[in-house]
Amino acid sequence: MTTWSGRRFSKMTTGTCVLGVAGGIAAAKASLLASMLVKSGFDVHVVMTRAACEFVAPLTFRTLTANPVSVDMFAEPGQWNVKHVSLAQAADLLVVAPATANFLGKVASGIADDLLTTTIMATRAPVVIAPAMNTRMYTNRIVQRNIEVLSASGYRFIGPESGRLACGDVGPGRMAEPERILEYTLHIHEGARRPSFEGRRVVVTAGPTREHLDPVRFLTNRSSGKMGYAIAGAAAARGAKVILVSGPVSLNVPEGCEVINVETACQMRDAVVSAASGADLVVAAAAVADYMPTNFSESKIKKSSGFGSLELERTPDIIAELGRAKGGRILVGFAAETDDLIANALRKLALKNLDMIVANKVGGADSPFGADRNTVTILRPERAPEALPPMSKLVLAHEILDRVSDI
Repeated sequence: MTTWSGRRFSKMTTGTCVLGVAGGIAAAKASLLASMLVKSGFDVHVVMTRAACEFVAPLTFRTLTANPVSVDMFAEPGQWNVKHVSLAQAADLLVVAPATANFLGKVASGIADDLLTTTIMATRAPVVIAPAMNTRMYTNRIVQRNIEVLSASGYRFIGPESGRLACGDVGPGRMAEPERILEYTLHIHEGARRPSFEGRRVVVTAGPTREHLDPVRFLTNRSSGKMGYAIAGAAAARGAKVILVSGPVSLNVPEGCEVINVETACQMRDAVVSAASGADLVVAAAAVADYMPTNFSESKIKKSSGFGSLELERTPDIIAELGRAKGGRILVGFAAETDDLIANALRKLALKNLDMIVANKVGGADSPFGADRNTVTILRPERAPEALPPMSKLVLAHEILDRVSDI
């Protein structure tokens, strides 16, 4: 599970975000989301329902966002405008967290009887909705129908999560954690002005593999999986059906992705080959171990006995296998190098029959292991190398997909 560091998404984007807060106990968590949105570079304007004000004071959000908080549709404005229209037009993105059953029912039925629902009706910006309510309310067929209606109309949903609720019930209905909402929101915002991946089937590999020596030891590498997870999240936010084949990592599964968890290179190979059979695009961001032990010890190898010489054999070259039978798929690989970055990446691009390769020099100040930012060079056949400036991996994921759209 990732944790909010205050730096992971810092100042990676700009724009105006309207944050709608409906009346529920999860409104308390919306204050943390507001703070995160501000730290990510958004100019945040909060719209609260009257019920929400019973749980959190508007002053809390005004302090966090440095903007007035809007509640009453008929309040005299500080300057003349039609409040719900001005907010709707200013918004680059609209997020509702928490969204109650009452709110969902009104919007799904076209009812606009307060400032939040009228703003929703008037906006043309992407809308992200984070439901939060009692489990029995959430699973009610009427609520599920309303969610289906809104989803079909283009509204984007995240959550809810399952767990213990304030009422004491255990089950689905808890609002998604603020960091998860933020990450999805940023993907929606970044993807809104870029080429759509609607209708595409995308397979992404991410993370390291582990090749076991004995029950407690294994060979692996220092991959965090962050780049692959960012690409999977970006593709899903832009409409693709995404299968994420992941080695062992400590990351949240990106919203809208189907994940297949694997551990070894052989397991990853089998999962990727199967998933790639119907894919339009395969992005191989995983750091697959190049070698595995020839022999596995069923018992822990004792220090006293020593390892002696360690006999290794090659693991399957997954992307090369796909390249030999590429068909109409687009194949994107990664090259992490310590020396001769461009020469080694170009060699891999040709040998493995790739359409694009993303190269980065590892271990330096610009690309430390496990960082949230990266500096890469993109190489494509018969094109000059394109060096991109340092940027967050979330934004870089969208830049990579933009170039895929140009193949």
